[in-house]
Amino acid sequence: MREITYDQAAGEAIRETFRSNPRTVYVGTDPVLDMQKEFGEDRVRVTPIAENSFVGAAIGLAGSGYRTVVNLRMATFGFVAMDQMINHAAKITYMFGGQARFPVLIRMTVGAGFFGAAEHSISPYAMFMNAPGLKLLLPSTPYDVKGLLKTALAENNPVISFEPFLLGKAKGEVPEEDYSVPFGHAAVRRKGSDLTVVALGRMVPEALAAADDLAKGGVSAEVIDPRTLVPLDTAAILRSVRKTGRLVVVDEACQTCGAAAEILARVASDKATFGKLKSAPARVCGLDVPIPFSPPMEKFAVPDKSKILKAAKGVLR
Repeated sequence: MREITYDQAAGEAIRETFRSNPRTVYVGTDPVLDMQKEFGEDRVRVTPIAENSFVGAAIGLAGSGYRTVVNLRMATFGFVAMDQMINHAAKITYMFGGQARFPVLIRMTVGAGFFGAAEHSISPYAMFMNAPGLKLLLPSTPYDVKGLLKTALAENNPVISFEPFLLGKAKGEVPEEDYSVPFGHAAVRRKGSDLTVVALGRMVPEALAAADDLAKGGVSAEVIDPRTLVPLDTAAILRSVRKTGRLVVVDEACQTCGAAAEILARVASDKATFGKLKSAPARVCGLDVPIPFSPPMEKFAVPDKSKILKAAKGVLR
């Protein structure tokens, strides 16, 4: 099977949908000249740097019978359009009593590791998990980003795709034939029996590297990649934890009120799973600080393989 990059796979999903659905439109500040050349300026609009305006326009287009793709680029730029995303896109179908649908796909990059400093290194998906009405993606492989975006582009509700910046050039196998990845189905990236590691986004490769090291010491770690945060495949996580009796959740976003906390809460509140725990679950998350620009300080603030190994050894005692 061919190998392409994460970014290439995402681009394929968009272009294939544009070819099959003439009522799909694209708005964003990125100069997508190749898409403009193929689909025309009426369908591919390069906008001013005014996120609240073009996200609002995209919601209006979606309510008027179009399927809209919005590229916000970095998640930090999305804060300018929080009213449009949280107060409008997430709620408008409910407020219309289900009489209208708003198929909007909003894409934004997340994560640290490239010295982007505090404003450009955030992973704010937990904020959006707290807004009912949005479906949230966090793909970690080229295969998944294409498949999940294809599903999003057939979805009649608003979807936000959080795409880790550092995974953009990562290569992986992607079929040439059409396919999709359903929402709410976690992937078991590695099977194991001693420990469950639930890893989000860019932390999936770090968790797999940690699992390799643990295996050298005779520890069998199972690595679960949720792939979507809303809906979250709680059942897959619970099944794994019941089997292993131990849990580490890894997320580069801040720890307080994060996605990792939600996963731990779901495990702890399930009586059948809680009774199987052999030790207290652990979180490995980014520090509750703005991400520093300094490369050594950035590394200190973000999870990595060594921090996952330390947490794993703690729950294995």
